[in-house]
Amino acid sequence: MGHTQIESTANARVKEWASLLEKKHRDRQGKYTVEGVHLVQEALRSEADVECVAYDAALGVPAELKEDAQATGQIEWVAVSAAIVAKCTEARTPQPVFAVVRKSAAKIGDILRVENALVAVLDGVQDPGNVGTIIRAADAAGAAGVLIGRGSADIYNPKTVRSTMGSLFHLPIVEGDLTELLPQARAASAKVVSTSLQARQNCYEADYRGATWFVFGSEGSGVSPEVEAFVDESIIIPMPGQAESLNVAMAASVLLFEAVRQRLG
Repeated sequence: MGHTQIESTANARVKEWASLLEKKHRDRQGKYTVEGVHLVQEALRSEADVECVAYDAALGVPAELKEDAQATGQIEWVAVSAAIVAKCTEARTPQPVFAVVRKSAAKIGDILRVENALVAVLDGVQDPGNVGTIIRAADAAGAAGVLIGRGSADIYNPKTVRSTMGSLFHLPIVEGDLTELLPQARAASAKVVSTSLQARQNCYEADYRGATWFVFGSEGSGVSPEVEAFVDESIIIPMPGQAESLNVAMAASVLLFEAVRQRLG
């Protein structure tokens, strides 16, 4: 779509981009921003639905993105002032580039279609860093997708996006009501598994080779009773040391990679 230039922070488009730092505006516009060279590059190369890329006019297109900028596509490249970059991004040392991306259109059907799907399900995981890290672990483990239930951190919050390290663009991420989504997984003969400190079964004794949906609950209170009602198997991660629990993202990594180990075996 070619290159344009915007100088003023009072420009209507700039105001629209800056408003995407707030959830209500992301929801209303169905868009979000990604900041910095690495994430913009991941968005472009993963064929995310990128509307435009804005870069600091004084510095030019970052070297890493030069090739992408030359591709002829639907993406608009906009040269902007440093003040505009600062207004539209959140990171304390803004790398002078950001992209405006349309939210994922993934549906649960995209995940249900995958045979023996490995899925991470988040039930009220509130910390953006934990949500982002679980998405990253799911991506690394080759999961078929991630389900984000109500009460979890917004996946399009700049902090969450940063902590996914680009994994946000690599697999279907579906937001919705878990009490409506989990029955669909069970109807497709998936096993729904959650961790509990009260569980009897050791997590290394269960079988995760078939379709397995791991539910991870909130940092403080675990899986909610409404969601627990749809769980087929409750397991515990053995902890021979003195810490009484694991961070939820660490627990997710342990389980996802135990499933990977079983599937490689």
